[in-house]
Amino acid sequence: MMSIRLLLLLCLTRHVFAKEPPGVNCLVLHLKHVKCTWNDKGTPDFNYTFYSWFHNDKQVTDCNSYVFENNTIIGCIQPYLESTARFTTFYTTLVHGNKTFKMPHELKNKVLLDPPVNLSVQNGSDSNLWFYWNQTSTNCVESEVQYRTNDNKWEISKVSTSKQSFCINLPSSNSRYELQVRSKIGGHCGESSYWSDWSEPVVWGSNNSTDRNPKNPMSIWTPVLYVLGGFTLVLLVIILLHHERLRIILIPVVPTQSLIPYHDIEKWLHPSKGLNVENFKANYNERACPVREYCQVSRSDSESSDGSNCSVNTDQTDCSVSIPLQEAEDLSTPCSSSSSPALASTKEEQHVSV
Repeated sequence: MMSIRLLLLLCLTRHVFAKEPPGVNCLVLHLKHVKCTWNDKGTPDFNYTFYSWFHNDKQVTDCNSYVFENNTIIGCIQPYLESTARFTTFYTTLVHGNKTFKMPHELKNKVLLDPPVNLSVQNGSDSNLWFYWNQTSTNCVESEVQYRTNDNKWEISKVSTSKQSFCINLPSSNSRYELQVRSKIGGHCGESSYWSDWSEPVVWGSNNSTDRNPKNPMSIWTPVLYVLGGFTLVLLVIILLHHERLRIILIPVVPTQSLIPYHDIEKWLHPSKGLNVENFKANYNERACPVREYCQVSRSDSESSDGSNCSVNTDQTDCSVSIPLQEAEDLSTPCSSSSSPALASTKEEQHVSV
């Protein structure tokens, strides 16, 4: 009884700790090979032996070419001999020691084509831009193109089944067109769920160059335009000077006016044509103002016998008063101390303003 319990416990424990068998995934590559891998959950712990066959096959086929990762077998590539074989069930078996893991696969929708090849482009006689490519099984393949103009955003367009060309209507000669193609099995032949990778791009425009960064044509002409602009500017200045429409007058620093005689101003200035020198000459006369002296005599001084004490003041008269020359001479005589009282009194009352 005890031994039976231990046996049951051992079986249950073995079932719990037993590792799940690796899952196998298969694809039909370009209708030429069947590739199966079993590393979805990581690199397996063992090197399994692989066997496969289609439903109608009479015998099991060993793996023709193994796929390795870190020296461990992770897959197998088998030849695909019949084009319609994918419509039947495909069986795979992994064997390790006395363990065998068998799985069925439906490959009808698991076809992965290679990218289209031999892409070409030409400007047709209808003034449209035509792109061409090659792909296997033209009667069953549908394509999809993506194209862009001048490195802008990609635009995607589908191409009908069995057609291997694409047209861009009335392209601009100043634009750059880039196109890529990918393919898959169409719905008429058991539509595949997998698109191929995009093909290498083909480019038209910008002198039919495949350079992704074409040089700006203006960068070549920019120095030439600068030279022509400078030459034109110099030529215009010469023409203006020749026709006397542009004058350059150089006037030196003006010294103190008192040091320049009026008759020498024309020699000093070296004026240009049209400069009126008469504007530098004085056009007004200043009248001279006569000045005279007068004496103020007091009565007490006139009674004294010793003479008069004469105080002399000088004043400038208003130039608007006209004074005879003789009167000016009389007023300029010095005061006499022997004047009579009557004369002194008379002089005392006189106030002469000049």
